[in-house]
Amino acid sequence: MKAKKTSVRKKEGFKGQKSIVLPNLVVDRLSSNPINRFLYVTDIGFYPQASNHYRQRKQGSSENILIYCIGGKGWCKIENQLYTIKPNQFLIVPVGLAHTYSADKDDPWTIYWIHFKGEGGLHLATNLYEKLIAGENMIYASEVRNNLFEELYKNLQLGYGKSNTGYASILLWQILGSFLYDERFGASLIQEQSDPIEKAITYISENIQRRLTLEMISEQANLSLSHFSMLFKNKTGYTPIEYVNHLKIQTACQNLQFTNLRIKEIAELSGIEDPYYFSRVFNSLMGVSPTQYRQQFSQAEADSSSFLFKNKS
Repeated sequence: MKAKKTSVRKKEGFKGQKSIVLPNLVVDRLSSNPINRFLYVTDIGFYPQASNHYRQRKQGSSENILIYCIGGKGWCKIENQLYTIKPNQFLIVPVGLAHTYSADKDDPWTIYWIHFKGEGGLHLATNLYEKLIAGENMIYASEVRNNLFEELYKNLQLGYGKSNTGYASILLWQILGSFLYDERFGASLIQEQSDPIEKAITYISENIQRRLTLEMISEQANLSLSHFSMLFKNKTGYTPIEYVNHLKIQTACQNLQFTNLRIKEIAELSGIEDPYYFSRVFNSLMGVSPTQYRQQFSQAEADSSSFLFKNKS
């Protein structure tokens, strides 16, 4: 399994925090999809007043990293060059560059962040990095831009179907373009569409803690089981049950990262009563067990705490 390059985060540390880490199997699929392979998200999140947020990658990241500060302050060192990040400024770290970043101790930043890859990803990141080096990383505050981040997160929160990930990639182009061509950035024309499959997906998302059956989901679309399953697979690229499992494991990942709940409790909150079945599904999607997944973030916390302690000494 590829080690995920996730930012350090403290459990129960940031009220209102949220993040999505796409499963490796989904990321691999995106990298070969004609629509997604040029640019796609691997991780996305929002950290409000992220006290003690810190991350160091001495070998760089396998993904490009964008951080957009909307409040507070932070700093970043890239290739031994220090940058201070304030509200309405962005930070970009292209693939492979050694870096360290952290929230300000007294006025911690509030940030949107995205990890992204793709054949065009490094080119876009390099152009944004040139703006950062030139000190041109201050942009106009825009609720439209913030809404784009939220819309991208919302789409991936609903699952990894073809329409969701395809639209997410288009949104990512617009988000990165809004930083690269800030002077040309205008109003977005995001519109929500409604059809039987979208209605079913919304139902799944809003009832993810329940034990969902194919019958329950197809009833929301008012279609027969066979017709619904065919339309769902054609639209999303996944069977309804595969889709349900994606969202259940997405919920589980957040609880593993941000809470101290036991694995059995997390399984129940994900709508899976059998913890052994939960572990099998989790491992098949994420490539590691729930315990191993949690340990990855626990180790990141330990590294962060060690850094902060040393700097106070």
